[in-house]
Amino acid sequence: MLPELDGGGVERGTLEVGRYLSELGHRSIVISSGGRMLEQLESEGSEHYCWDVGAKRLATLLWVRKLRKLLIEVQPDILHLRSRLPAWIGYLAWRKMNIRTRPKLVTTVHGANSVSRYSAVMLKGERVIAISEMIKKYILTNYPYLDESKVRVICRGVDINEYQPDYIAEPAWLAKWQQDFPELRNKFVLCLPGRISRRKGHEHFFEIMAKLKLLNLPIHGIIVGDADKGKQHYLQELKLLRDKLDLLSSVSFIAHRTDLKQIMAVSNVVLSLSLQPEAFGRTSIEALSLGIPVIGYNHGGVAEQLNNLLPEGNVEKHDILSVVSLIEKWYEQKPTIAVNTQYTLKNMLELTLLTYSELIT
Repeated sequence: MLPELDGGGVERGTLEVGRYLSELGHRSIVISSGGRMLEQLESEGSEHYCWDVGAKRLATLLWVRKLRKLLIEVQPDILHLRSRLPAWIGYLAWRKMNIRTRPKLVTTVHGANSVSRYSAVMLKGERVIAISEMIKKYILTNYPYLDESKVRVICRGVDINEYQPDYIAEPAWLAKWQQDFPELRNKFVLCLPGRISRRKGHEHFFEIMAKLKLLNLPIHGIIVGDADKGKQHYLQELKLLRDKLDLLSSVSFIAHRTDLKQIMAVSNVVLSLSLQPEAFGRTSIEALSLGIPVIGYNHGGVAEQLNNLLPEGNVEKHDILSVVSLIEKWYEQKPTIAVNTQYTLKNMLELTLLTYSELIT
């Protein structure tokens, strides 16, 4: 159960697990309000109930009785809750069922949610999945009553068949990219992926670019991501800052793209400058798996990835000068990145199924 299937890490993980279960001959059912990813979900073998269990209105509670009825009819082995409001619907339906016949309950904590009774529903699972060591530490610190033996750390993962160090984008894509962005030709490209938001460190990116420009290196920065409706004012602030720092010819805004894999593959360095720790950080592990160096602030899931694959890329938050120094060094010689064998889709899927199996055997 999750709010919708419009895109994002929770949604992508749901599709990946659904496909995996279906391929192994299990029955996979997803409950959400639907969205852009629904067609793919169903084409890969999962069933879908289009229920708006994530709608923030009082009437959403009416789904509790309907869900309980469905669970009694379908008799699933596992009920997996992935977001707070759907989790409340799922938990309220589940707790009143016959303890001997109801499904086993699994929850996944995808982020450092506000510490509250509302958020605590994500700890109601008979198994609680944390998507990184950072999230495990966060929930155990803030909810000390939680039995640690119920917690399983299952990091998100990438398909290493799709994300390999020797990956090269198709010639047609490369030709179109060079046509659309001629300013990047023969440049050392720094990529900052992510939605336009104050917490993502875009202002730090401009400070870094301004200092690099003083070094007269042929460097160009690209910002890949959209600004939500409520963030348009901040986007304009960033464009004004770009002009103020005389970076108009050195930084390009590329908006939302569906070809981020290819964009990162033709970049020289990918940056993760989030001012708040990322629960995991999918784009950073994708870049590292492609063999592209990553510089990230030393906190959250990104720091965990870098500690394992490229420790040199860990920089203390706000340490702009160290970021600049590292880029200058990597401009001269690309660092060695360890092969990603830990943060893989295969590991994530196998550990998820193992967690299910623990409860029903």
